[in-house]
Amino acid sequence: MCLSVATARSTSIRTGYLFVLPALLLLLAVLGFPALWSLGLSFRAEGRDGFSLEQYRLLLEDSLFHQTFWNTGLLVGLSVAAHLGLGLAVALPLNLPLRGQATLRLVALLPWVVPDVVAGIIWKWLYNPLNGALNDVLVRLGLLTTPLDWLGAGHLPLVSVILANVWRGFPFVMLILLAGLQAIPRERYEAASIDGANALQRFRHITLPGLRKMLVVSLALDTVWEVRRFGLIQAMTQGGPGNLTEVLSTLVYKQYFAFFRFEYASAIAVVMAAVLLIVSLPYIRMISQEE
Repeated sequence: MCLSVATARSTSIRTGYLFVLPALLLLLAVLGFPALWSLGLSFRAEGRDGFSLEQYRLLLEDSLFHQTFWNTGLLVGLSVAAHLGLGLAVALPLNLPLRGQATLRLVALLPWVVPDVVAGIIWKWLYNPLNGALNDVLVRLGLLTTPLDWLGAGHLPLVSVILANVWRGFPFVMLILLAGLQAIPRERYEAASIDGANALQRFRHITLPGLRKMLVVSLALDTVWEVRRFGLIQAMTQGGPGNLTEVLSTLVYKQYFAFFRFEYASAIAVVMAAVLLIVSLPYIRMISQEE
């Protein structure tokens, strides 16, 4: 009897692997092979075969890469922080039994539905110094005396891209945190209210501890997503003016498809992958502990 149960279980496991095999092979073909090919290219010198660390040496010496890495850090850090703050601020009222709750949630999710490129084009139009809606509204309200060239020069281009990115990406974090809020038992809030806890105390001692895992998940996933952000920036500025809004994703694109420096672009991509792996470690560790 035990032997037959073990045989059936082994057959079931093999059948499960067979069902997963086509998807696994497709994943390896689409992602695994290009990743390994890029890794190999990154350890080659341009025009020569054989193992070489030349591309990584060039990265360390390249001032453009240093500026791009700094721009990426600013974009990711400020965007993720704003996504967490704004996402939580919107998720809290959406978790309450409000009238028209479904409609409000749908409206809050709309920016996330807009494709990256479309969002970039919309914000590029809003920022237009001649006929953009943003300058017109700010001048009418008396907040500006003359229109600003938001995507022109100085620190404004990167700040403008970050603002557009915050609008585009906060619903993703909001949705994760809203799911976490709905998982917190209402009885805890009722018991705390009976004990005399005010709203701030309930938020500090019930909401935040209850959202701990969801905060880690949203922080890790949003950071990974923002490091890879490409379409929005490419549509708005293409990394310009100059290199003021250049980030790692747009730099890799230009090195690959504009300058045809495949080895150098591969080295940048490998650095990006290493950064994403480091960022993902807390999330991976948390998932592993749960399993």
